Amino acid sequence: METERLQQCLPNITLKVYNMKQCLILGICLMLLSGCSLFEESSQMNKSAQQLANEGAAAYMNRDYQDAVKAYTDLKNWYPFSKYAILAELKIADSHFYLEEYEDALIAYEAFENMHPRNEAVPYVINQMGMCWFKRLDTVDRDPAPAENALALFRRLIRQYPGHAQAKAAEKSINVCIDNLAGHELYVAEYYNKVDEFKAALKRYEYIVAVYPGTPQSDIAVDRIPGLSKKVMALEADKGTK
Repeated sequence: METERLQQCLPNITLKVYNMKQCLILGICLMLLSGCSLFEESSQMNKSAQQLANEGAAAYMNRDYQDAVKAYTDLKNWYPFSKYAILAELKIADSHFYLEEYEDALIAYEAFENMHPRNEAVPYVINQMGMCWFKRLDTVDRDPAPAENALALFRRLIRQYPGHAQAKAAEKSINVCIDNLAGHELYVAEYYNKVDEFKAALKRYEYIVAVYPGTPQSDIAVDRIPGLSKKVMALEADKGTK
């Protein structure tokens, strides 16, 4: 009986031993991988904040923006209280910007302003946030959101820092944004007019004149409004007689 019971237990014992071996092998592998990672990080940590700042600056000056991001990110992460840390945050954002990674750049600039709202670089940062949207301006038949967001940031810059050099630079960009937005409104108005949606078209033309006065689009809208108003009045009169 004892022999039979032992034979029945042998498969379970063998399976448990096998599982223990598997766990042991997996544990050793994880330790080795962890050790390699720690060794690599330890070797990288031998670089001082000054060395990383120099590496980042050299890469940035050579327009190797990917390498600049890496060096400045290591600097920010390993030496967050270094005198170079704030510079690293700004240069990470700038590097993303020049790589045309505008979404990443925008996030980095926003983080910089939130972390350092009184820093002297904030006017520059606000302008750069506007430029992250400005660089994504599209034709007037596309989404106007980039122009709207860029315009809002440029106007905030001028409102918060009037007379600042960055505010003066933003004024030219504002004109381009306004032209893009007015062009979009005119495009929509012309479409409504073309498909005989006269009431909707009239509202768009009137909006252009009210919001974007003095623009070429406004001049076109002013010319369209009288004739369109008559059409709308005629349609309303026809409805009243039915």
